[in-house]
Amino acid sequence: MEPDFWHQRWRENRIGFHAKTTNSLLEKHFHGLALAEGSRVFLPLCGKTLDIAWFLEGGFRVAGIELSEVAVEQLFEELGVVPKIATVGALKQYSAPGIDIFVGDVFALTVALLGPVDIVYDRAALVALPPEMRRRYAIHIPEITQFAPQFLICFEYDQSRMNGPPFSIDPQMVETLYSGTYQITLIEREQMADGFQGKFPASEAAWLLVK
Repeated sequence: MEPDFWHQRWRENRIGFHAKTTNSLLEKHFHGLALAEGSRVFLPLCGKTLDIAWFLEGGFRVAGIELSEVAVEQLFEELGVVPKIATVGALKQYSAPGIDIFVGDVFALTVALLGPVDIVYDRAALVALPPEMRRRYAIHIPEITQFAPQFLICFEYDQSRMNGPPFSIDPQMVETLYSGTYQITLIEREQMADGFQGKFPASEAAWLLVK
């Protein structure tokens, strides 16, 4: 998936992938992980997800990376926060108390720039990547987070019904990408009430990945 695809979507406000509510599997299961208050959650390819506000309101610190600066500007505007902006390596960093969002290519983010991470929350990253990028991503994220646990949410649907993104990530794909690095546990799989965009059946699955 070329960067221009995502830049154009954000410039033209064609962001049907942006959920209008906090993710239900996040709300149901994240507190069950018993993370300490102030734990730092990393959201790759975060957009301006409302899940960020949910984490902040819950007493967590947030780090993220997003390709589109438009999305990051809108995120801080909707949070009602004025960030400090700095150039760090090949990336920009938007920061405010409790939140650091990097702008640019996720593969340019390093462990030194990111800093300590207690858990990765991947709701919209893996499912956004075409097959040829997934393996590289599945190696990169553990490396830059020093193998922090992951709370991973994936769509599952008949891929022949739509080209994606978002792509269908079935259990076999999760195992293929992560079984060499993590112990993998299915937390819950739930049917999406209206299917995928109201067009065909689909489900969301939440996974816990622990080194």
